[in-house]
Amino acid sequence: MGPASLVRHVERRCTYFCVDIECNGPVPGLYAMVSLGAVAVAPDAQGHLQLGAQFYAELQPEAPRFDARAAAVHGLDQERLRREGLRRPDFCAALTAWVAAQTKPGTEPAFVGHNAPFDWSFVSYLFAEQQLRNPFGYKALCTKAMATGALDLHWLDSSKEVLAERLPIRPEDKSQKHRADYDAAYQAEILVALLDQMASRRA
Repeated sequence: MGPASLVRHVERRCTYFCVDIECNGPVPGLYAMVSLGAVAVAPDAQGHLQLGAQFYAELQPEAPRFDARAAAVHGLDQERLRREGLRRPDFCAALTAWVAAQTKPGTEPAFVGHNAPFDWSFVSYLFAEQQLRNPFGYKALCTKAMATGALDLHWLDSSKEVLAERLPIRPEDKSQKHRADYDAAYQAEILVALLDQMASRRA
């Protein structure tokens, strides 16, 4: 896990959940989400943001289409997922319970993604398909969009590689990239650094 922030934050409304998913294609419904990693981020008693509990789960790949090139990116074995992955109802129940347990009293859970529209769409689709409430609600915070304002970047320059050069965070470990648990934790470091940057401007 990454270091705590060095800036005091007065966050009373949100518990942030940095989420990353891996999937077998470009859109939900037609292609399966096969893994999800999440990390809770919230201030401690002194107001410094901390990376907290982690969640990781793999799902059975149930979908009408399969893109071998997309699956090659994450490298998860499809047969093993069929044997060992969670069924969708069980996954939804586990994620909902974890989010509820990690959400600070008096705050709302906020979904955070690096290119949040992509990751959030898979999660939202799955809960809608199961006729369950999405524990994150209908909104998501995108750290790519956040970086364009906080760092005065062009949208096309908001990659993790560029952010690692502009923020006080370690470079990505390329050997672990596209593992949902690792990516969620790295994206949590990005979130903390961006929020620190914005808080410093207000100080």
